[in-house]
Amino acid sequence: MLDKIALTLLIIGGLNWGSVGLFQFDVIAWICGGSGSVVARILYVLVALAALWCISLLFRDTAAGREHDHDHNHDRRFSTTV
Repeated sequence: MLDKIALTLLIIGGLNWGSVGLFQFDVIAWICGGSGSVVARILYVLVALAALWCISLLFRDTAAGREHDHDHNHDRRFSTTV
């Protein structure tokens, strides 16, 4: 669940940066009353924390992935054709 929240925040942050890059328009600042407002700064920090959290996704070895690889290797070793 935390992974999905972090990815959602990163998507919001990425779309906001895209808006800044393409249109020089900061959507979060616009919604929150300026980039220096408390709410905007909290959102910016949440997006940064989400980015830090998502770094861990690069280094995680999911249990489901390991089980799938194990099952696939098991089937290949013990299958025979007659």
